[in-house]
Amino acid sequence: MTDLPGRENDPNENPFAMFGNPEQIAAAMRQFADMLSAPQSSGPVNWDMAKNIARHAVLAEGGDPSVMEGERRQIVDALNLADLWLNEATTLPSGVSNPQAWSRSEWIEKTTPVWQKLCDPVAARMVETMSGTLGATGLPAEAQAMAGPLMGMMKQMGGMMVGQQIGQALGTLAREVIGSTDIGLPLSDTAALLPGGIAAFSEGLETPAEEIRLYLALREAAHHRLFQHVPWLRGHLLGAVEEYARGITVDVAALEDKLRGVDVNNPEQLQELLGGGDLLKPEETERQKAALARLETALALVEGWVSTVVDAAAEGKLPSAAALGETVRRRRATGGPAELTFATLVGLELRPRRLREAATLWRALGAGRGLDGRDAVWRHPDLMPTSGDLDDPTGFVKGEAEFDLSMLDEKPGEKPDGDAE
Repeated sequence: MTDLPGRENDPNENPFAMFGNPEQIAAAMRQFADMLSAPQSSGPVNWDMAKNIARHAVLAEGGDPSVMEGERRQIVDALNLADLWLNEATTLPSGVSNPQAWSRSEWIEKTTPVWQKLCDPVAARMVETMSGTLGATGLPAEAQAMAGPLMGMMKQMGGMMVGQQIGQALGTLAREVIGSTDIGLPLSDTAALLPGGIAAFSEGLETPAEEIRLYLALREAAHHRLFQHVPWLRGHLLGAVEEYARGITVDVAALEDKLRGVDVNNPEQLQELLGGGDLLKPEETERQKAALARLETALALVEGWVSTVVDAAAEGKLPSAAALGETVRRRRATGGPAELTFATLVGLELRPRRLREAATLWRALGAGRGLDGRDAVWRHPDLMPTSGDLDDPTGFVKGEAEFDLSMLDEKPGEKPDGDAE
């Protein structure tokens, strides 16, 4: 009888069917085992556990093969050649010193320190709220004062649950990214590309693989010129995300509704709770929306500059550069799993919304002032275009043509409210 179609999940035919899909149960048990076996963390999130969960998530989706020597050599050569081409398109010096090829697991490991810095502010709020909710369940008010050890355990459990969510999110990101910079933030000092990410990007494109690899290498190397040689930019971008995250208010009532009745000993229930994708969806204030608009302008200016110098460097050398550039712009502008996952990590949908306007402004600056004048704008945040300038690039070029860099001797980045935001 077990051969009849549709009977394999009948409890009368399969005594284990009542427990659900065996593969799903195994995945849930592995993640629950990670939670229980992880050492205690001094911060709000157990990052060792989060990294393990992220790696498991990557392996569960088609595996994560090690980078072969041939792949490594192709990527290193592409990054070195791309960096050479960029010398003709920008006055900023090279930011590529040790080009590398990474597997997805290596991307997780190499970028975790920055994610920790970005995620911990929101995670701390979530852990405090979750531990309070879990610890208070079933306890009268007078008993809570004497429940120190229990509350400590609940705080640890809250940290594990948030770490589980972050680990799943990083695993999703690792399957989407192409290099160390393609989400627009400086996640590593090392210029690197992922063969798996390049292969995923290339699906459906009728373009030679070497052209795709070289175009993506141009983008990676261009980002690193900015992040390595514009001293204030790295701290400005990461600091803006951190500031945004610290100002987020948690919807306590919604979180309590989600956590009430959770059985922490039920791995399948925890898997369902943590896999929903809405555990880290804080409530935005008007102040945060304004901060987001400023951050999006800065991200658009970075992306617009990169697009401009890459197009110039590729002109006459890569026949498919224009088409690949349009593919990248659509990928960034429409968003995808990577952008949505970033929203899960820090409560922020990281998407520069004015890419074309920013690229138009940088091209106008180059035409009006030359490469030196265009790139000199990066010397200080007070020289950077604002969101309003994106509406009138010609006015910005003409109106700001005369400026005296000698008056900007103070340390760049000291003014957090600079126009670059």
